Amino acid sequence: MTDTPRDIRGLLITVTGGRLLLPNANVSEIITAATPEPVPGAPPWLLGRVRWRGWRVPLVSFALLASIAERDGTLSAKVVVLKALGARPRMPFIALLCLGFPRLTTVSPELLVPVDEDGEGRPGVRMGVLVRDDPALIPDLPAIESLVAEALDASAAA
Repeated sequence: MTDTPRDIRGLLITVTGGRLLLPNANVSEIITAATPEPVPGAPPWLLGRVRWRGWRVPLVSFALLASIAERDGTLSAKVVVLKALGARPRMPFIALLCLGFPRLTTVSPELLVPVDEDGEGRPGVRMGVLVRDDPALIPDLPAIESLVAEALDASAAA
């Protein structure tokens, strides 16, 4: 019988109005924010597309999507490029706008305390947690990817 690892490496990412907790293995790269290419007719949380390694990656404002802020700050903004989880060959990556550099952390069951197990019904939120007494949100990445794909499809159809 093999022991399952109990600890995972995570990144605490600051967004306007809060922090996100992501698995480190899901993050491809952190880059400096550049002006995104607009997506016609996109919802306000889909900021456009950024160029990264030959891809046009959709850039999401998590703060606007989850309604944790009315505006997203861009001072010292970075972009976190994530590996997409939903087998969409035309969208293997998505990007999230973040503020400053993420903080690497080790997460164990003892240090992760659920505080909002249903995400309070906010789009893109899986649940709220405390990580060593720091509040954070765990994003629902498959749901975010679906919302992005729907918005891109609607834009292409218009």
